[in-house]
Amino acid sequence: MISRDVVITNTSGLHARPATFFIQKANSYPCSIWIEKDDRKVNAKSLLGVLSLGIAKGMTITLTADGRGEEDALDGLEELINSGFSDI
Repeated sequence: MISRDVVITNTSGLHARPATFFIQKANSYPCSIWIEKDDRKVNAKSLLGVLSLGIAKGMTITLTADGRGEEDALDGLEELINSGFSDI
């Protein structure tokens, strides 16, 4: 299991469209992935879970992955976040 802190940089945070792309990316990995903000931890592959965190621009979240491909998963998700979702 590995964890990594990431700062959300896009203007709308992880709401609606960016959250959908984040979840699609998370679902492309076979490992379990979690997002943690403050004292709440949700499944990163669940749209309702991710939206329930209310993640906005400038917030720091912790991504945790466990299982096969965990490092690739965190690298890919961090890259998507750091791009400001410019690929979408």
